[in-house]
Amino acid sequence: MGEQLSERVALESVLTGMGAIAVAVSGGVDSLTLATFAHRLLSGRVRMFHAVSPAVPGEGTQRTQALAQREGWALRVIDAGEFDDVDYLRNPVNRCFYCKTSLYGAIRPQTDAQIVSGTNLDDLGEYRPGLIAAKEHGVRHPFVEAAMTKQDVRTLARALGLAQVAELPSSPCLSSRVETGIAIDPAVLAAIHAAERLVAEQLEPGTVRCRVRASGVAIELDEGTLAALDDARRRVLSEQIGVRFASTGLTGPVRFEVYRTGSAFLHFKPR
Repeated sequence: MGEQLSERVALESVLTGMGAIAVAVSGGVDSLTLATFAHRLLSGRVRMFHAVSPAVPGEGTQRTQALAQREGWALRVIDAGEFDDVDYLRNPVNRCFYCKTSLYGAIRPQTDAQIVSGTNLDDLGEYRPGLIAAKEHGVRHPFVEAAMTKQDVRTLARALGLAQVAELPSSPCLSSRVETGIAIDPAVLAAIHAAERLVAEQLEPGTVRCRVRASGVAIELDEGTLAALDDARRRVLSEQIGVRFASTGLTGPVRFEVYRTGSAFLHFKPR
């Protein structure tokens, strides 16, 4: 309890020292928690920006708008324009750099406030090229500055009365499901989202990711769900998922595999 109080005090100190703040809100647990905490602490000094695109599931936008209405945020929904960037669309291993460059570049002309993100300490241990774009745009990360981990953020969300937000699973953008080097196509992203929703509704897995690879479509599931999936159910789901991808030109059997974080990223070796 003492550590949690200390982290909260540290976060308050970080935020109050920034002046006016613009929070980039994705619709996930980190950014929603940061936006709620900052708004309650600073009120009129905070504005939220949420970007919509084919890579952002509609649930994230709906969640953000609902919380904004409940909390009384000043929220602006924008199109960051990453789908106009050919570098983003070609899907290199540092695709996230181009995504975040578009996002922060779209926010900056609309505010003079300090842009902040929901990045936490755990994120620093992963390959995050978007952090390079954040640095180039002077974006700050209050959770990092307050030495808060992902679990700390979830604990804070519960303390703020955001129980449902606290339990949200990690869910990177839909483009993260597409293997490095395969061009990003909005129609494919829509099919990926539809496939994941189908599997979630039918199996209620702990984790589900629909990956598009050069070798075809794969559904990644947590080990328990995958072990319980019999051959008959696999065939039915494979056919149903195939229908969702029919219009994209991706054909062939759908594979089911165990979930691996970031398995769509290729050709990256940590230094």
